[in-house]
Amino acid sequence: MNEKGYRFWFATGSQDLYGEECLAKVAEHSRIMVEELNKTGILPFELVWKPTLIDNASIRRLFNEANADEECAGVITWMHTFSPAKSWILGLQEYRKPLLHLHTQFNQEIPYDTIDMDFMNENQSAHGDREFGHIVSRMGIERKVVVGHWSDERVQKRIADWMRTAVGIMESSHIRVVRIADNMRNVAVTEGDKVEAQIKFGWEIDAYPVNEIAEYVKAVPSGEIETLVEEYYSKYDILLEGREEKEFRRHVAVQAGIEIGFETFLKEKNYQAVVTHFGDLGSLKQLPGLAIQRLMEKGYGFGAEGDWKTAAMVRLMKIMTSGMKDAKGTSFMEDYTYNLVPGKEGILQAHMLEVCPTISEGPIGIKVCPLSMGDREDPARLVFTSKTGPAIAASLVDLGNRFRLIINEVDCKKVEKPMPKLPVATAFWTPKPNLAVGAESWILAGGAHHTAFSYDLTAEQMGDWAAAMGIEAVYIDQDTTIRSLKNELRWNSIAFR
Repeated sequence: MNEKGYRFWFATGSQDLYGEECLAKVAEHSRIMVEELNKTGILPFELVWKPTLIDNASIRRLFNEANADEECAGVITWMHTFSPAKSWILGLQEYRKPLLHLHTQFNQEIPYDTIDMDFMNENQSAHGDREFGHIVSRMGIERKVVVGHWSDERVQKRIADWMRTAVGIMESSHIRVVRIADNMRNVAVTEGDKVEAQIKFGWEIDAYPVNEIAEYVKAVPSGEIETLVEEYYSKYDILLEGREEKEFRRHVAVQAGIEIGFETFLKEKNYQAVVTHFGDLGSLKQLPGLAIQRLMEKGYGFGAEGDWKTAAMVRLMKIMTSGMKDAKGTSFMEDYTYNLVPGKEGILQAHMLEVCPTISEGPIGIKVCPLSMGDREDPARLVFTSKTGPAIAASLVDLGNRFRLIINEVDCKKVEKPMPKLPVATAFWTPKPNLAVGAESWILAGGAHHTAFSYDLTAEQMGDWAAAMGIEAVYIDQDTTIRSLKNELRWNSIAFR
């Protein structure tokens, strides 16, 4: 995960109607706000103060400088006084990065005993921000609006969340997905329009024959493989379960070779996400399992059976959570089977092998077990159970004439009993508002069986990303009803056609 040194610019709007003394106070106030916001430790990226903007030329220049600065991931605007909105038109027309409108003011409380017209003229964000908001809405520009006093922790956290979304927007155009073979035969939902995806999201999706990547695996020196196997043995529980240790180790070594070979290929060719297909393994000895799990842990996106959309989404969500303190994890996931016992409803999540260990809780073990699909030797994989708590599951689907992002809030739980015969990593969750409504809503919206899953992102963040990409977002949460969802889907079919 190569992190860029992103920063965000803070741009304050005003005008010269009230004289230099007023402008000096505007600059002082905005400087204090930026300094204090940076001190909170809540914002994941540095906020950079910029001089007060008072006319068309300075506004246009700032936005174009932001466009050209590779470290600038977005601009936060605030109108301290009244800033005539026509001055912002050219700059906004030429601006190409994420935009947040912070609707706040320097003082938290009205100074009842001393307030006069000078104070009113100088501190009129309630006036100025409405003027600015009008022109952005009239121009049809997508932006985030955050309202409240800048010292409020809730406001600061919303800004922080938007910053991570903005980085996701910026990095989306740098995501390159390598498809090893094609989609699973006759499967519809994992396919899609790759050209339209590049137009909408900036993703590059390329295909390589499996044996070209397999050559990288074959070329891995035995010494590097043995070193990585030793790392596995020191880091994970070795679950032989009756297998002879030497044979077990040989199977594990195959995955070590795949991990090193795949990563070498991905770095050399500059790909950040990868898809595999159990039906097209070429000269690979095993279906990549442990190897893929480890690559996801390092920040690569993954999708099974050729699912390039989910691979890109997993990579995107890992970028958005990169460096997050106390992160609980992000992974590729698949709906498998239900528990329909009243009061205990939920969905068991897993995959044949490939679930990211960042979501694990407790010990992680290595198992070598048969796999009926793939027609290769028994693959090694990491096994564990997931953390508990709130999370989101997101599915990007191609409806033929547009993309739709479906975002379901879920509640991850512990399974009621152990599953000793199930040799894969698992999660168990109940979708909101409940299994019946959540599953029906998912199906009505056309959601896939593969998801990009995260404990660390919110539905609002993913919806903001979708809005920035110009695509439809469908939320399934505590407030969802089937009637309201059906109406929303009907309205969206008109709005996004």
